[in-house]
Amino acid sequence: MIKFGNTAGAIAGFLAVLLLVFFAAGRATGRFARPLAVLIFLGPALLLVLVGLVVPLVRTIVLSFHNDDSTRFVGAANYNWAFGNDSIHQVLLTTLLWLLIVPVAATGLGLALALLVDRMRGQAIYKSLIFMPMAISLVGASIIWKFVYDWRDTSQSQIGLLSQLAIWLGWRHPPNWILSQPLNTFLLMVVMVWVQTGFAMVVLSAAIKAIPDEITEAARLDGAKGLRLFWYVTVPMIRTTLVVVLTTVLLITLKAFDIVRTMTGGNFGTQVLANEMYSQSFTQFNVGRGSALAVLLFMAVLPLVAYNIVQLRKERATR
Repeated sequence: MIKFGNTAGAIAGFLAVLLLVFFAAGRATGRFARPLAVLIFLGPALLLVLVGLVVPLVRTIVLSFHNDDSTRFVGAANYNWAFGNDSIHQVLLTTLLWLLIVPVAATGLGLALALLVDRMRGQAIYKSLIFMPMAISLVGASIIWKFVYDWRDTSQSQIGLLSQLAIWLGWRHPPNWILSQPLNTFLLMVVMVWVQTGFAMVVLSAAIKAIPDEITEAARLDGAKGLRLFWYVTVPMIRTTLVVVLTTVLLITLKAFDIVRTMTGGNFGTQVLANEMYSQSFTQFNVGRGSALAVLLFMAVLPLVAYNIVQLRKERATR
C-alpha cells in the first residue's frame, strides 16, 4: 500500500510539473514565447537522449581504456587484444558471414514473396501469415527453432522436425544440428531470415504498388515482360526502398544477440560480436574488453545508420 502511495504521489507530482510548465508557456508572450515553446517540447526528448544515449556512450568509451574492473588505465590494450586475438578474429569472421548472408537472403525472399503474393487472391491473409514472425521476439523465435533442430539418437523417437524429415528422406543417422560446425551457424541464420523476411516483404510490396501504372504499361508496350520487366522497370523504381530494407536488416543482423544467446550461448563456433561483448562484460566480468567490443560494434553500426538516414531523405525528396 505504501509503494502504491509513493507511485501515485510521483505520478501526481510529474503531472503537476507538466501543468505548471504548460501554464507558464501559455502565459509567455513576446520574444520569449517561441524559445520557451521549443524548450518545453524538445527539452524532455533531449534530456532522455543525453541520459539514455550520450552519457552511456561516453562512459563506455572511457571504460574501454581501463582494465577488467575499471580501476586502472591501460590505454589501447583492450583494442590490441580485440584485433590481435585469434578467437576474436573467428568471432569477427562469423559476424561478417552473418552480414553477407542474412540481409541478402531476407531481402531477396521478401522481394520474391512480394511479387508472388501480390498476384494472389486474399493477399492480406498470406501477408499476415508471412509477417507474423515479426510479432515474435527473437528469443521466442529461437526457442521455436530450437525444437525444430532438436536431435535425439535414432533409437529414440524424434521430436525435432528437421531430424524427423531427414530420417523420412532416408538419412538414417542425421547429425546433431546445433553441434555440427559450420552448419550450426547457417541454421542460426535461418531463424533471423525467417523473422525478417516478413518485414522486407511488406515494405517492398508497398513500394511495388506505388509504381505508377503508366510506367508499367509503357514498358509492356515496348515489349518488356516477365524477368525483363522486373529487372529493368520494377527494380530501378524501388531501388531506394530496396537499399533501405537491406541496410535495415543489416543493422539488425549486426546486433544479433538473442538468437545466438538462446540457442547456443555462443558455443560450438557460433559466437558473434554482440554476444561476445555480453560474455566479456557479464560472464567473464571483464568490463574493459566488453566495452572495447561495444565501441567497435557502435563504430560498425554508425555508418550504416547514417547511410540509411540519407537514403530515407532521398526517398522523401522524390515523393
